[in-house]
Amino acid sequence: MAPVESDPPIGGRATAEVEERHLLKAMSWWDGFMIALANPGFLVAALGGSIAGLGTTGALVLWLISVLLGSFQNNVYAELATMFPEKSGGISVYAHEAWRKYFSPIGPLATFGYWFAWSTVLSISGLICGTLIAAEFFPNVTWSASGGHFHIDLPVTIAIVMLLLVWVFNARGIRSTVWFSYITGVLLMIPLLVMMLLPYLTGAWHASNMSWDIGANGGLGLALTWLYFMGWSAYGFEACATVAPEYRDTTTETPKALRASAAFSVFVYALLPLGLGGTLGTEKVAADKTFIVFYKDALDALAGNVGGGALVVCMVAGIVLTMSTATLDGSRALYGIAMDGMTIKWFAYLNKHNVPGRGMAVDAVMNIFLVVFFGSAIEILAAGNLGYMAAHFFALTGFILLRRDRPLWPRPIRLAKAWVPIAGVLAAANLLFIVCGGFIFADEYGYGLSKTMIGASVLVLALVLYFYRRIVQDRTHIQWREPTPPVPAGHAVEAG
Repeated sequence: MAPVESDPPIGGRATAEVEERHLLKAMSWWDGFMIALANPGFLVAALGGSIAGLGTTGALVLWLISVLLGSFQNNVYAELATMFPEKSGGISVYAHEAWRKYFSPIGPLATFGYWFAWSTVLSISGLICGTLIAAEFFPNVTWSASGGHFHIDLPVTIAIVMLLLVWVFNARGIRSTVWFSYITGVLLMIPLLVMMLLPYLTGAWHASNMSWDIGANGGLGLALTWLYFMGWSAYGFEACATVAPEYRDTTTETPKALRASAAFSVFVYALLPLGLGGTLGTEKVAADKTFIVFYKDALDALAGNVGGGALVVCMVAGIVLTMSTATLDGSRALYGIAMDGMTIKWFAYLNKHNVPGRGMAVDAVMNIFLVVFFGSAIEILAAGNLGYMAAHFFALTGFILLRRDRPLWPRPIRLAKAWVPIAGVLAAANLLFIVCGGFIFADEYGYGLSKTMIGASVLVLALVLYFYRRIVQDRTHIQWREPTPPVPAGHAVEAG
């Protein structure tokens, strides 16, 4: 419910009108799956760095492990999504529902960390596009300007322009976003399929290019650090749950979208590192300090300079889909947590197109700052990953808590009992990745403990906004533990 103040009449007082707006139920499961086509774009951001550190074979094995973990998690989230079909914001909101009985600040921590991670996709993808466009069409343009911690050059400028365009487009409503996803998702798959399949037909793939460097470069600590980074990308198809209230039939179409996107992602996350790694080899990828331009080199090698250039254009257009998905996902996370009282009321607002316009605007401004401040896609990834992995930990443990605490709650999809210990194992694995990759080995094998601390500062900000909402805006005291209903409002307690 959004209060709207009208213009004051001449000689009179302003009048207040209450306008009821809701997220539109305009999507099918296929629309959600098409949005998840953005996920391979997330792989593009970190694949180069992983090959440089792990070797081509090492990267392939760990990416496959990570995406399989994400697929198991997606099955758990299918049950949670159908338990709370009216909740916008995805897995972090489900975590809040489960944990508020025990420690209510877990909700804002999980949801704000989740939002920050998804929002950084905008700046990461913008920098990938800017770097590819500059390398393909403006290789001789080298101007740059720096001041303090801020830096701007041609790739950063292109990234900012794309951020603004995606923001304007998404603010116009969900249907335009879905159709945009159809077009750009297909465009992204063209160059990815070329890199996944064409090397075997042209003879460009060589087994000698596949190398296992995990043991030589750090062993178990290195592997755990990269499994921490990989979760940011390989778990991303859970975004299908974030728009659950916008499916025409939430209880049936949400799990379809989650499971279809998981199967698709396993296919891509296995074949892209294999095809690309076998074509270029570890040394050529590691020699590219941007960890992005090597995609242009691979496409040129497979399709020639002209064909490679056309495929770069398709790839850039497809990566824009990741930016669109991030705007969609991040803004709805802010909207969902504001509606649940976990952050300031200002975000609990839908614009005239029935989308969270304020959340989208905040995403755009924050990401413009990130691209100018960092200028490196993988460093931004490192800063945002803590909150994202924490959200998965709280959601998976939340699944276990909800099974125990709300046995009578309606579950249109109810997984077998074996999934309770499976969720526990998945949660423990993610906690191990966070502790090792985010803290213990962050300086040795990652991109610095300082990046993790930026993510931690976002979580502190989440608590500040939560306390402000409860004490100042809601004028109530902090409830460290909140009562939870055994069944949804309007359901009989006997319902099962």
